[in-house]
Amino acid sequence: MTALPPVPLAMNDSLLARVRKLLAMAEDPACTAGEAEAFTVKAAELIAKYGVDQAMLTAGDPAADPVGDRVVTIDPPYARDKAGLLAAVASPLRCRVVHLDRRGSARSHLFGHAVDLERVELLFTSLLLQAAHGLAGSPVPASESPAAYRRSWLVGYSQAVSARLWAAEQSAAAGTPGAELVLVDRTDLVELRRDETYPRLAKMPPRRLRGSGRVLGYRAGQHAHLGGPEVSES
Repeated sequence: MTALPPVPLAMNDSLLARVRKLLAMAEDPACTAGEAEAFTVKAAELIAKYGVDQAMLTAGDPAADPVGDRVVTIDPPYARDKAGLLAAVASPLRCRVVHLDRRGSARSHLFGHAVDLERVELLFTSLLLQAAHGLAGSPVPASESPAAYRRSWLVGYSQAVSARLWAAEQSAAAGTPGAELVLVDRTDLVELRRDETYPRLAKMPPRRLRGSGRVLGYRAGQHAHLGGPEVSES
């Protein structure tokens, strides 16, 4: 089973309760697609605002929110593609991922400030479960390899999720005076820690995916709940 290592949850209880309530309403079968989208967008906004607010509060005291790291093991099937989802969540939230070995399970080294690692944990755990449900409900065309289709579906899903998170984070930063410079400085510290740990990083070569699932995966990612009613580890 895939799971992030334990991270002490510091998110304000009332805020977390609001996020859970919004996402529970979005998952109600009686909820229309438009209503569900509105609920999930609001949840993403709350999570993004929390990240920016915490960054501003700790700007004068780096020790209050230090840069940390953890190695995440991601189990098959499709471990590499799930690791891509982790990176798609981590990057907008100002964390960085180094992908390690890819033999069977995938191992990814995650770097970020404590608050942002917490947010990545909350979102990735939920989105991974949602992706599994989405894949189960997406029939594979008879002419295609199931593995190829599902890999391409996960790539599309990750791309959509990343785009939505970037938009939420940029909007939250734009609404807070002085936030952009603070966030750049925080990101620089994360990248410095990564580069000190891995001074000879190489970019992963582009993938050539043959499956046709990317479009449907992207659509699923556009409507994925950015969080979930259950945010504890599975």
